[in-house]
Amino acid sequence: MTRKAFWSDPYCTTLDARVVRCDGPEIQLDTTIFFAFSGGQESDFGTIGGVTVQSARKMDRDIVYTLPNDHGLKVGQNVTVEIDWERRYRLMRLHFAAELVLEIFYRRLEGVGKVGAHVSQEKARIDFAWPESIASVLAAVSDEANAIIASDVAIRTGFDDAVNERRYWEIEGFTRVPCGGTHVRRTGEIGPIRLKRNNIGKGKERVEIFLEE
Repeated sequence: MTRKAFWSDPYCTTLDARVVRCDGPEIQLDTTIFFAFSGGQESDFGTIGGVTVQSARKMDRDIVYTLPNDHGLKVGQNVTVEIDWERRYRLMRLHFAAELVLEIFYRRLEGVGKVGAHVSQEKARIDFAWPESIASVLAAVSDEANAIIASDVAIRTGFDDAVNERRYWEIEGFTRVPCGGTHVRRTGEIGPIRLKRNNIGKGKERVEIFLEE
């Protein structure tokens, strides 16, 4: 099982690791800070042993990295993992902004269901199953989310079930949510956000979330 150091320290940008499996262009490490696509959050960008990672995916509780065919890495080799911090930090901020917005929608629209989500470096989005426009609550959701962000409260993370790697985030007095992504430590790090509604089809509504730099 790959030890996922991005959970214990999501602010770490460089890590020494060891190659434990090589299968052509695919490798696995004993430990990593390089997040693989999960829960809608895109993978990190970066290098392993100076070689650019082309893709990263979860395989059970391991993470498999695809490198160029001529990567030259070998089992047992010690390597340095480096991630693109600017990208990671934007993903962390947008990821938590989306989590916050989702929880507020759950409270304001009884019975609304999430049917999709995606977090990229540019924006986050959440797709809802809902029979009518969400425009009437969008401003209120935005105001509540920005108020929580501005309050700069702590975001706690941990395991509900360490063996099965089930994690959560929590804001005391607000909510506790299962989530295995990477998170900022405090809501104030996110900065102000802007929401945009997008109708994507009958019975479906999309909210796009942007950082207001």
